[in-house]
Amino acid sequence: MKTRIVCLLLGFVLGVTAQEQRPWEQYLNEVMTAEDAESEAWEQTYELLCELEQHPMDINRVTREQLEELPFLSAQQIEGIMEYLWRYGRMESLSELTMIRQLDYAQRRLLTYFIYIDEREADNDRQKPPKAKDVMKYGHHELIASGSVEPFRHWLRYQFSYGDQVKAGIVGAQDAGEPFFKGQNRWGYDYYSLYLQLRNVGRIESLVVGHYRVSMGMGLVMNNSFSLGKVAMLQNLGRTTYSVRAHSSRSTGALRGLATTVDMGKSLRLTAFASYMPVDATLNKDGTAATILKTDYHRTETEMNKKHNLNIFKTGGSLRYDDHGIHLGANLLYTHLDRPLKPNTSVLYRRHSPQGSDFTNMSLDYGYASHLLAFSGETAIDQKGHLATINSVSLQISDVASVMALQRFYAYAYSSLDAQSYSDGGKVQNESGFYLGLTWKPIPALHLTAYTDYAWFAWAKYRVSQSSYSWDNLMQGTLQKKSWLFSARYRLRLRQRDNADKTNLENRWEHRARVTADYTVKQGFGGRLQADGYQSEGNLGWMISGSLSLTHKWLRLNGGAGYFHTDNYDSRLYLYELGPLYTYSMKQFYGEGIRYWLMVRANIAKRLLLTLKGSATNHQANLDFQVRVKI
Repeated sequence: MKTRIVCLLLGFVLGVTAQEQRPWEQYLNEVMTAEDAESEAWEQTYELLCELEQHPMDINRVTREQLEELPFLSAQQIEGIMEYLWRYGRMESLSELTMIRQLDYAQRRLLTYFIYIDEREADNDRQKPPKAKDVMKYGHHELIASGSVEPFRHWLRYQFSYGDQVKAGIVGAQDAGEPFFKGQNRWGYDYYSLYLQLRNVGRIESLVVGHYRVSMGMGLVMNNSFSLGKVAMLQNLGRTTYSVRAHSSRSTGALRGLATTVDMGKSLRLTAFASYMPVDATLNKDGTAATILKTDYHRTETEMNKKHNLNIFKTGGSLRYDDHGIHLGANLLYTHLDRPLKPNTSVLYRRHSPQGSDFTNMSLDYGYASHLLAFSGETAIDQKGHLATINSVSLQISDVASVMALQRFYAYAYSSLDAQSYSDGGKVQNESGFYLGLTWKPIPALHLTAYTDYAWFAWAKYRVSQSSYSWDNLMQGTLQKKSWLFSARYRLRLRQRDNADKTNLENRWEHRARVTADYTVKQGFGGRLQADGYQSEGNLGWMISGSLSLTHKWLRLNGGAGYFHTDNYDSRLYLYELGPLYTYSMKQFYGEGIRYWLMVRANIAKRLLLTLKGSATNHQANLDFQVRVKI
């Protein structure tokens, strides 16, 4: 029976050609690991790329800060784009990207999805604020209503935009089981995000009122905006990021208040922000906060009682110098909680969790980028002087090869509520390690990637009651052959865990592998065949899946199916599916079963987009729907 199912899936995929997928979605699928798939930061990255594709940037007005929002660009490539615009002035065609030697074919193709050339803009209008009549005449309204039937949940988003200079909107979202226009949600949705963002207005590079996200340096002090996965690290070569952007999605973790980035002249940029935001928290009997929750679920009375139990004030900013490839930055964050944070420190791995009402973090970040060499780093301290530092260097050996090395040291007592940077353990705390990565293109059609990463944890962790280490290795290759794209990946990882009686540590080796074949033709047909495998300590898991697409004028059909078999939850596997706009669809599977889905998109007169997706895993079915109106 199993053999018959697998053969049926193979025939289903190969019999129709294969999948149409936007290059940036394919990029995410290539660089995402199992840990990334479960990370909220990657959901934010997906939603950001959706937003940038729907509202691209004018390349002739673009700032360094805006380019840093694109995760696939390295510091050398951003420097190359800015240097070209400074030296040659306005771009008249996107074909001029071929003149920037730091960009290869893949980066140029990805970049064209997020930039455009505004014919109405002139160079001398770069620093002028938009005229009200132009904003009203050329601005666009967008309304999206989306929902899921089983379990029933829905969300609504309205946004007004004028090029990449003005953006304003509101997002409302409701999870399954949460009250709607009743109880504590008498104003309708359980979650709201309101925002207004201005860009490139005089010396103001960015100004946000409402909900927003901030990232500074390499994330040791403040980063709630971007992700630094291990494979993606080789794409952007460990560069720093500075961005202030409106929060226009349903994910949690945003700030609320005011934020701005101002061009001070003489290559200086100042970022400042202030936020006051209620968050969910579990309380101790004495009224202190035991844990800060990030799930944002309010489905039951118990979950509702944890809603907005804690109010957090945050303020800070950065001063950055950036010129001739050199950047220096000073970053500061002060956080005050209206209830003291008091976790249960009797549990060994929580002994050094953040505690108290007030937190201060400061850092210096630094770097240099040329067309051959890039160096980036950040060193931070908390209010008690505990240290965290991360440093990376990348070298372009030739036009076809580059190497990158990264070192980090995060003290086991370093405390920061908003730090998010490169790590193996998922936190900027209790970790030191070294990462070495290599990319090589022996021929234009073949791209090889590999890394090795060793990490040491000085203090106890969850399920590890003493010092431990991990070792992670990955090799990946992609081959482009006309309309075919072949990809293969193998990952070997060692992690230590307590034995049954917690007297010693056991080494746990994990093997993950993936092989894919994509086929795309210009007539609107496309498809993918993918095989995934997992093995660890006698636990096995495997999955074979395929998807296809057909696009004809205003109609687009996408479908897929997969068969999976795993021994348990630990051997679970992940599969990315296409979904409605702004809907992150990374699924995990364990046990045994069949997954299948079909999505229909109808783009009516370029103003109305209707999307309907039906899916099922074994006998559990779901229906997603979305209506998008753009005027």
